[in-house]
Amino acid sequence: MGNMKNSLMDRILNWIACHDDEPPFLLVDREILKEKISLIGRGIKNSRVFYAVKANPDIEVIKYLSSFQIGFEIASEGELAILKQLNIEAERIITSNPIKTFKFLREAAEYGIDYFAFDSVAEVDKLAKYLPGKKVYVRLSVPNEGSEWPLSKKFGVEIEEAVKLLIYARKKGLDPVGITFHVGSQCSNVYNWHIAIDKAHQVKEQAFKEGIEIKMLNIGGGYPIQYLKKVPDIETIELKINSLLQEYFPETEIFIEPGRAVIGDAGVFVSKIIGKAKRGNENWLYIDVGVFNGLMESIGGIRYQYIVGSRLEEKEWTVAGPSCDSMDVLDKSVLLSEPDVGSLILILSAGAYTISYASEFNGFSIPKTFLI
Repeated sequence: MGNMKNSLMDRILNWIACHDDEPPFLLVDREILKEKISLIGRGIKNSRVFYAVKANPDIEVIKYLSSFQIGFEIASEGELAILKQLNIEAERIITSNPIKTFKFLREAAEYGIDYFAFDSVAEVDKLAKYLPGKKVYVRLSVPNEGSEWPLSKKFGVEIEEAVKLLIYARKKGLDPVGITFHVGSQCSNVYNWHIAIDKAHQVKEQAFKEGIEIKMLNIGGGYPIQYLKKVPDIETIELKINSLLQEYFPETEIFIEPGRAVIGDAGVFVSKIIGKAKRGNENWLYIDVGVFNGLMESIGGIRYQYIVGSRLEEKEWTVAGPSCDSMDVLDKSVLLSEPDVGSLILILSAGAYTISYASEFNGFSIPKTFLI
């Protein structure tokens, strides 16, 4: 990991030296993307990778990832529009949002997408109306402990309800082929996958008794990347996941939906320091990208690594964004050598859920993305 980051920093600094674009902007590195996309799924038998477009929907990023012939997971007509521009084939697209808009259903039907998630009777009725005969998969509720962004409350059902919904989907003329779950974004607890796969196996067994064969298991995303805290690597996670999958789902097609694990480490924010202040006992550092225009996940517990080009005395800083809102605070107790106002600050592992969350609140523009 250290060598990978060193070579990445060389490419980032060389790019900055050769361009005069005004910060803030996000640089996304092709070499890291290539390495990650070749690694994810390698340790899981019968697997297919579907990049979660929501993690970073930049069209140049999507175009580059598409060259590796992976699939894409989407949730809306806006994300579908990006894939349409690139002529991504319908058979390479799935949608795992259990509650979809009517417009998206109409456009997905027209485009020929085959795989759709659900977790309620109402959604089955919608799918049966707009997408009769399509392949559908039910979303299970599974533990999200150990994840930075839990996703277990909004979606998912328990085992008994999942089986009932699969039966109902068949009754309504759909093709119930699979099960899905999500262990939570940035999940560092490998046992979440164990519990989830065990629950999915119970659904599979009960569904089989009802004449429904589970042909696909979608294990979602959740693979973590290293910000400041050490996390399990992809190889370790997949080794443990695969052993259980071979026991419970030996001949089943496995879908994986990585987002952060693909794009996170490939992205580096280039920002500028716009102010410093001493407030009480705290040193404050203000930069031109903040919670609202790129680093929303900082308020949910994600802590980024910051790099400045200074050799002065190290101090602890509270790092804040440019807006007038008091919530626009990125981190506290960040140890950095004191930088000059006007100098650059780099924010590592910033490729995922940054630009895709960004708004123009307070009139600050959404940073551009450059694929390098």
